[in-house]
Amino acid sequence: MYPDSIKNLIEAFKYFPGIGEKTAERLAFSVLDLDDEKVDLFVDSMKTIKSSIHPCPVCNTLTENEKCNVCMDQSRNQKVLCVVEDAKSVFLFDRLGSYHGMYHVLSGLISPLDGVNPEDIGIEKLVDRIKKDHFEEIILAFKPSIEGETTALYIKKILEGLNITISQIANGIPMGADMEYIDALTLERALTDRKKIS
Repeated sequence: MYPDSIKNLIEAFKYFPGIGEKTAERLAFSVLDLDDEKVDLFVDSMKTIKSSIHPCPVCNTLTENEKCNVCMDQSRNQKVLCVVEDAKSVFLFDRLGSYHGMYHVLSGLISPLDGVNPEDIGIEKLVDRIKKDHFEEIILAFKPSIEGETTALYIKKILEGLNITISQIANGIPMGADMEYIDALTLERALTDRKKIS
């Protein structure tokens, strides 16, 4: 029923994760209410992000400069490296403001069932960097999943004998959660990772 230009825009919005038919329709009709300046800004921003954003050659996070801001910041702790699965995690952790070390972004997590092996996610580049830059602590910050655990165990194994502290972010019960709604694996992890308070 829609004119082709609206139909095409609806289909385009559906490329975004979490956007279904109804939301895509609402967004498409919202574009009609925007003035030309805002539409131009939206179009230009999408083109610019595709042409100027690239992985940092050192840590693999996203940047539009030769190196990312973290890698160029000499005031950060150069001896601690936080390893994450994607660039979004770097921005999430850094926004907290409590971590001041370096980062390294993998290209996902090991998942043999999906055919994703260590060589597919850039483990070799990570190990080369760890050896070259002489980090004292490696923090593994992956989501609590089978893939996250597999990747963490693999990295721990290949770093054995390098005299480096390897830690992993804690997983457990979120603040304000009702205990009856917590799944068994999360409860087990919370008990295992408990900390002493007195």
